[in-house]
Amino acid sequence: MKNIILSFDLDNTLINNREGIVNSFNYALKQFNLPEMNNNEIQRMIGTPLDEMFQKVSNLNPKLLSSSFREYYGAKGIFQANLLPGIKEKLQELKKNSYVLGIITSKKQEMAIRITKYLEIFEFFDYIIGESDEIKSKLDPNLPNLMEKKYHKHKIIVIGDHPKDRALAEKLNAPFIGVLTGHHTANELTHEIKVKFIILPSVKELTVKNISSLLEN
Repeated sequence: MKNIILSFDLDNTLINNREGIVNSFNYALKQFNLPEMNNNEIQRMIGTPLDEMFQKVSNLNPKLLSSSFREYYGAKGIFQANLLPGIKEKLQELKKNSYVLGIITSKKQEMAIRITKYLEIFEFFDYIIGESDEIKSKLDPNLPNLMEKKYHKHKIIVIGDHPKDRALAEKLNAPFIGVLTGHHTANELTHEIKVKFIILPSVKELTVKNISSLLEN
């Protein structure tokens, strides 16, 4: 199992950071005298790159809004997060089974590292990939090459709550485990999917048997 990578999304897959994201998003809107949005509207967009989130709600330069978002998030929003139920115990179990664990997120890489350290799960992961100078988004065309270069003898499985995670699995030609801890249904997660998949209620239900079933020919 040491040659099997389990690559997780972060928000709504491993952590509940909805409060921090909603507060940061509305903080940014207020800085530019834009009307605040309700919680559900913002939460439905979680998992989408930040600039894209703001492009959906305003004609302002999204980078200005994203900068204000990160101002609040870095100071306060990051500390309004918690682990989803059973996550730490599941990561411990998977690590004991010699899986390689990683994170690929739409967050800024530095923020993803900070929040995993704050929630005391950083030590479980061999890599944390987020938005950076090298990788611009979760679906960056350079990402498959990066993963192949670093882990060319490994088999990868992508785990997440968002259709972009399914798209990432397809880009990496990897099986997909969809979890229902976000705002997307099983149908949304598997619509016209092109790779092997299973759907689970949450990461907590992930088992060695689930994983093995996706790697069988």
